[in-house]
Amino acid sequence: MSGGRRPSGGPGGGRAAVLGAVLLWLCWRAAAERLRYSMAEELPRGSLVGPLARDLGLSADELPARKLRLSADKQYFTVSEGNGNLYVSERLDREELCGKSASCSVSFEALVHNPLNVFHVEVSIEDVNDNSPTFSKAALDLEIDEWIPPGTRFPLEMAQDADAGSNSLLTYDLTRSPSFSLAIKENPGGMKQPELVLERTLDREKQSSFELVLSALDGGNPARSGTVQVRVNVLDANDNPPVFSKSIYEARVAENLLAGSLVMQVRATDADAGSNGRVSYSFGNVPAGIRELFAVDSENGEIRTAGPLDFEEKSEYSFALEARDGGGLTGHCQVQIDITDENDNAPEITILSLSSPVPEDSPAGTVVALLKVRDRDSGENGEVSCELSGEAPLSIVASSGGSFKVVTASALDREQASEHCVTVVARDRGSPALSSVAELLLEVSDVNDNAPVFEEASYSAYVRENNAVGALVLRVVARDLDAGANGRVSYWLSGGSAGAAGAAPLVSVEARSGAVYAQRSLDYEQCREFLVAVRAQDGGSPARSSTATVRVFVLDQNDNAPRVLYPPPPAASGSVGSAFEVVPRSASSGYLVGKVVAVDADAGRNAWLSYELVQASEPALFRVGLQSGEVRTARAVSERDAAKQRVVAVVKDHGEPALSATATLHVVLAESLQEALPELSERAAGAEAAGELQFYLVLALALLSALLVLSVALAVLARLRRAGPPGVLRCLGAQRLSLAGAAFPADFCEGTLPYSYNLCVAAPPRLAAEAAWPPPPPLPIVPAEELVAGEPCEKPSPSSSAVVEQPPADPDAQQVCKPVCSHSSP
Repeated sequence: MSGGRRPSGGPGGGRAAVLGAVLLWLCWRAAAERLRYSMAEELPRGSLVGPLARDLGLSADELPARKLRLSADKQYFTVSEGNGNLYVSERLDREELCGKSASCSVSFEALVHNPLNVFHVEVSIEDVNDNSPTFSKAALDLEIDEWIPPGTRFPLEMAQDADAGSNSLLTYDLTRSPSFSLAIKENPGGMKQPELVLERTLDREKQSSFELVLSALDGGNPARSGTVQVRVNVLDANDNPPVFSKSIYEARVAENLLAGSLVMQVRATDADAGSNGRVSYSFGNVPAGIRELFAVDSENGEIRTAGPLDFEEKSEYSFALEARDGGGLTGHCQVQIDITDENDNAPEITILSLSSPVPEDSPAGTVVALLKVRDRDSGENGEVSCELSGEAPLSIVASSGGSFKVVTASALDREQASEHCVTVVARDRGSPALSSVAELLLEVSDVNDNAPVFEEASYSAYVRENNAVGALVLRVVARDLDAGANGRVSYWLSGGSAGAAGAAPLVSVEARSGAVYAQRSLDYEQCREFLVAVRAQDGGSPARSSTATVRVFVLDQNDNAPRVLYPPPPAASGSVGSAFEVVPRSASSGYLVGKVVAVDADAGRNAWLSYELVQASEPALFRVGLQSGEVRTARAVSERDAAKQRVVAVVKDHGEPALSATATLHVVLAESLQEALPELSERAAGAEAAGELQFYLVLALALLSALLVLSVALAVLARLRRAGPPGVLRCLGAQRLSLAGAAFPADFCEGTLPYSYNLCVAAPPRLAAEAAWPPPPPLPIVPAEELVAGEPCEKPSPSSSAVVEQPPADPDAQQVCKPVCSHSSP
């Protein structure tokens, strides 16, 4: 047959084939996935052995992905990549592979990937009758005494047939002769010994020699034959052939004996005397390999080793010895030598497959390598165990057919070890044990299992205000333990207070470097600090990320000059002239004239304010408090001092460089407001026409408003007095009346301290009784809003409040008081 599985024949072959296939499949599963095929020897190269892929359950479409291939010490077969069939790759000679062994097979492994698996395949080599029986000699010479009686048997040489089984079963035939016939004797070992039988007494004088042809025919179909010529010479006297003491000699020796070591000694005796009884020993018809391994001493029959014996190559030897006497008679015996195994072969490790690199997220038990371990010794000498040497999360487990699998014992982590180098140690059970090693280098491929980690969970940065756009604020750094794209970190803004209130983001981050840049110039007075969240994201799939917070503190610079709140500048006073203060001429040294109130939007030292007098009509008359800004008289006011005084103070901060602002305070020296009015009128007369007109319009409006308010107040007061004045209105008597209400200075908490005081001016005296109605026209009263121009205060301040009070000339005169806000530096 050309190869493949043996088909079933006969009727019902289809059912038998199906049943055989089912049984074969069950046996295949039960026998550790072993496939068996049979083929005849000497098939030409390319002959089909069997459908390997189909028997493994693989379709043609799966073959490219599963990568079916063979693994063997010597490649006698090949598998087609197209259809998966098993073919012969070189001509096989059964006699060369297995010799006279009853069975002959070639085993190898079939590897299938994705997933990795191994199948054991055994191909049985069936014998073909390709060898003819042969004799070691072209002619057999026999010398027979003429007096030998009929019926005497003379052993002849046995033919050798290299085939096995029925092809090596020999039958013999002898050419017809009236004097001789052929008999077959079966030896204890099952060998058929041809013997020449003397049928009648020989007469040398009639015929001194005979020429016969011995034919050996094997059991093959067609049969093969071999012949040898048998020449019989008729002699006299030598009538006893040599006889061995045993028909079969047996010996057991260890392999690796030194050349020349004694194996055994055979002995044959001959009853004849003289040269007819002298026996010599020699090999019979034996293969050439026997003569290379053993030698026989022709004189004493000792059999010694001539070459090295190897149990792994052959474990037993059987051959024939011949004893010949001087008369030409021969005797034969069989020699059986058994070779015992020695532990002389270390295990051989073959790496069939190595899956490297292996992903670090591979589960425990993943097969990373497939090994084939073979020990040519037998018994305990050939039993092998394997172990791993080295620190690695790997283990080795035994598989079928001498295979071992290296699997992961626990989870892998590339960040801890990017590769694992282990040593596979294979050791047999011989004494002493032999071992061999093989190195395995397993690389671990990266998986994105680590998120970027910032060097700090939160960062702080300090930036001076008025910075340049694009200035570097700080640089954040995050590291990812993964490799390649999984460890490539990019940065993004993910939130925070930098973009609050609809404003554009204050900072940006460069994706690759993590540098944080200012997107615009920062202003300490608008934003003192802000928080942003920076996200670091790797390039894995899916990506991993982490977040760090960046708190940016804006440092103040002296970029705001002090702002004077009181006295108000001319543009804010609502009139052409500036605010004025009335100081009685009786004021002594230290009299509080007024207070310069200023604030600075900066912070810290940049907001500390100091006050200095830079210009005055009478420089020696006034002084300004360095820290408080209070304008006081430096000496007592004299009659020689001009009625109108002008005081200019400068307000400086403590920044670098310092910034300043000026405040102008007009002072009228008079005992009362009535006395000051002429001075004010003269002062107003000297103003421009447009300013004068505006001033009188405002003044007239203020007088009309005051007259209306006073009329309503007197009417209500007169009505209430009929029923008795309530305590609530006692303040409407001849007491000081505060028209300011609950007004407080603004809370400038940017670095200056609040300060407030009341500014009081005298009201004109009453000329008639309180009950008189209508009251006489009042004297012009300057509204407090014009006397003191200031911004309303949003919060009350518990700071010190100074009230300047001078006793009026008229006890019934009222004083109008208005709180004035002021700030002083700490």
